[in-house]
Amino acid sequence: MTETARHDAAPGTVLVIDDDETNRYILTSWLTRAGHTVLGAADGTAGLHLLATAGDSLPEVAVIDVQLPDMSGFEVCERIKADPRTAYLPVVHVSAVAVNTEDHTEGLSRGADAYLDQPIDPNEFLATVTAALRYARARRRAEQLTLRLATLNRATLDVYRAVGFPAFSTAATRGAASLMSGPATSVFLSPQGVTVHSHATAPGAAPVVLPARAELLDRLASPALGGGTGIEVATLPGGRWKALLPLDPIEGDVLLVVARTKRNRPAVCVAVPADTARTTDDRELLQQLVNASALALEALRTFNEEHALALALQRTFLPDRLPDTPGTSLAVRYRPASDHAEIGGDFYEALQTPAGLLLAIGDVAGHSLVAATVMGEIRHALRAYALEGHPPHHVLERLDALLSHTRPGLTVTLCLVLVEPDGSRIHIANAGHIPPLLLGPDGSTVYLPEHGPLLGLQLAHPPAHVRTTAPGSRLLLITDGLVEVRNQDLDHSLAAFLDAAATGPQELEQLCDHLLNTFGEDKEDDIALLALHLHEDPPRA
Repeated sequence: MTETARHDAAPGTVLVIDDDETNRYILTSWLTRAGHTVLGAADGTAGLHLLATAGDSLPEVAVIDVQLPDMSGFEVCERIKADPRTAYLPVVHVSAVAVNTEDHTEGLSRGADAYLDQPIDPNEFLATVTAALRYARARRRAEQLTLRLATLNRATLDVYRAVGFPAFSTAATRGAASLMSGPATSVFLSPQGVTVHSHATAPGAAPVVLPARAELLDRLASPALGGGTGIEVATLPGGRWKALLPLDPIEGDVLLVVARTKRNRPAVCVAVPADTARTTDDRELLQQLVNASALALEALRTFNEEHALALALQRTFLPDRLPDTPGTSLAVRYRPASDHAEIGGDFYEALQTPAGLLLAIGDVAGHSLVAATVMGEIRHALRAYALEGHPPHHVLERLDALLSHTRPGLTVTLCLVLVEPDGSRIHIANAGHIPPLLLGPDGSTVYLPEHGPLLGLQLAHPPAHVRTTAPGSRLLLITDGLVEVRNQDLDHSLAAFLDAAATGPQELEQLCDHLLNTFGEDKEDDIALLALHLHEDPPRA
């Protein structure tokens, strides 16, 4: 017989409601000799009152005589079944008078689980009570398991959808506390290589992070898993637990679950008081949550590693310095997207060409390593075409042909600004990018909106638009990551950016910092800002 079967058939607490003292005594004697605890009542009112005042110590079976002095046993049964606290309670009717088929049918129809006629055979009576107990316990266990599976499902979803390690750590520790209805402790290695000891005092409590030694995770995981993969469960004596985690609030023996999904990678360890995980169901549910946490953390760790590699690669595609051109000052700001976002294809360029200083800012469609790679290809091709002396709109045409041939279906926005050597004029060729913002020395501000089609569409690009610039003018080129706000019209964002630039600091570096601090926080896209200042006394021809 399994552990569960033995538990379901074990003696329990039985309520006997019978107005005949002799009958009540006989039934009580049989039940007591079989190991059951018996509560007695002489009528329906007393029996219902006993149930109402029992608190959490409710009987597990009710044996009810059909003919009682204040109400029928059928009515008592209906009231028991109508109360959510006692609806699960199995009822066994006994009667020496109501013994015909109609009585049996009425009793069972009104909620009874069994019906016995007196005189009753003791063995049949005890077997019926045991069967009722077995049924009630199995049903309650199934209901509790359903609720706990729902808790496991919520906890698993929380760890999988956590953005960033702090959110993951909170979700995993809180999930274990909720699942086991008690305190829980988790030990992880963060993607940054820091050992984290997290503890939740109870279900729903916010986990707190406690100090942890660097070797703690290995000392917990190695005895169970070594360097292998899988899930292992171990019971640690309270003394051993306190020696490893002296600051942990869990007292006494603990059940420790250790999971690893890839060989020689950091494991995930979750511990709960041993007395909260007594059954096989308890241990299996906790193992499922810990395994889900290990998978989620490994995915998070892998993403962080790939993201860091992609960012390093992305950085190599960007200029390592800006040209020093007489009569001009340049400033640039570049901020990658947040740690949990994919990298984008924002880029900028500034180089001295035979025709003057060429500024470029662009954005490859999409967010991926491919976007960053295409960004590098476009930037290097741009340098080659520009240094050959092609005017800006011819550079766009050549880039369009290159992109259509090597990356069909991909589009790029790109704005080119050529500053003539004396600084008196600029040539703007814009392939679908956010327009540059020109800040005049007299306080005027205007976007330069003339543009052509995106790169990658194989459409003709109009000649560059030429604009006269006064000494002291400043020009700002940006990518949409700086100004784009979800659920907000881009025109409104651009208007706000214009106002901030017009009222911001005059000095170029300070202005860039001001704009980045104002518009660049908590953005989900890469940000590039390239700024030009034409000095008051540039060399004029």
